[in-house]
Amino acid sequence: MFFHCAKGTARGAALFLIASFLLTACGQQDDAVSVPATAHASATPSDKDMAALGKLAFFDPSLSASGKQSCASCHSPEHAYGPPNGLAVQLGGIDMKHYGTRAVPSLRYLRRVPIWTHTYASSFKERLEDGDNMPSGGYAWDGRFDRPADQAAFPLLNPDEMANTDAADVALKLSKSAYAARFREVFGDDVFSRPGDTLAALGKALERFQFDDPSFQPFDSKFDRVLDGKAEFTEQESRGFALFNDPDRGNCASCHLVDKGAAGAHPVLTDYNFQTLGVPRNEEIPTNANPDYYDMGLCGPVRADKTENKWYCGMFRTPTLRNTSTRQVFFHNGRFHSLEDALRFYVQRDTNPSKWYPHPGGKQRFDDLPVKYQSNVDTRTAPMTNHKGGKPVWSDADIQDVIAFLDTLNDSDARPVPKLSTH
Repeated sequence: MFFHCAKGTARGAALFLIASFLLTACGQQDDAVSVPATAHASATPSDKDMAALGKLAFFDPSLSASGKQSCASCHSPEHAYGPPNGLAVQLGGIDMKHYGTRAVPSLRYLRRVPIWTHTYASSFKERLEDGDNMPSGGYAWDGRFDRPADQAAFPLLNPDEMANTDAADVALKLSKSAYAARFREVFGDDVFSRPGDTLAALGKALERFQFDDPSFQPFDSKFDRVLDGKAEFTEQESRGFALFNDPDRGNCASCHLVDKGAAGAHPVLTDYNFQTLGVPRNEEIPTNANPDYYDMGLCGPVRADKTENKWYCGMFRTPTLRNTSTRQVFFHNGRFHSLEDALRFYVQRDTNPSKWYPHPGGKQRFDDLPVKYQSNVDTRTAPMTNHKGGKPVWSDADIQDVIAFLDTLNDSDARPVPKLSTH
């Protein structure tokens, strides 16, 4: 569904959006979390107790092998639970010198993320080309986790992040934490003797914190106030909003203003679908020094259960645009360090290919995807339908107008990330 900008005042546009949201289907997943009862624990730990433990664990660096990295180290509350700096990928590992392979996403506004879904059609390729039947949902850039509780184990055990050896390692660290007694009280006196259950309980506690703490979904940006009729866009913000919604120009709304959450709720500015944009390779990521290494999103190498479907190769999930203008790292590989450059790539990828790719006319035009998957890159959705030498759909002045609108999506407490002095 497209959301076109209504003519007239910003409030008119807001009312149009609100009316549109009332027509969307409710896609929020069930928030109920069950934890098996254990000795001397409540039959069902309360959400409040689990959220409180999750908050303590989220900020606890002692759960990492280095003793220096917590969840909050990469997902900074001051920066909308996104990265605290403009590095393409964050450092971690046992010595805090290991590089990750993907940019850190924000953890805000994730409560409505649907579980992974894709219903296959008889003519799968044709459906993809028509923009229908796209894969959708799941957490992380490749959607491989259905809930934050499942996702939590990955950074805890990843050698490039918190670098624990196994679940027993995590259980041992938790048993020595300042809140170990409370953890036993909630999840059972013997919980630390069962490392697998300990890790699962920790994941559920972290999930409850992310789902229930108001700081993860404040909905208090200027955009939200406009939707509520409590503020109006400036002239520049209105121009940017119009460009954002125009299907013949920016067309951002086709992916970023569709809401599958509760009907009538404010939008999270993502449709949760996956796209293949052909983002240029990022040489800042050490793993990319290997010319045979490619991060292809849905079809690997991190996600391993969808590798048989070649149409998935290069697909990454569409993120929310809330708080995006506070960031200094954009796209799954952190290739761009300014919002201007990220938007310029979006509208000039096809008109000025030599600006983005080392071999713009070769077989591997999109340099971060193997030759055999080049046809997966979206060339069917505006503005990706443009051609070399054509006029970009946005001028530099247009880009500044769009940025002005994107600034209205920032939460009141979100601090801008400092710019990198060098890239």
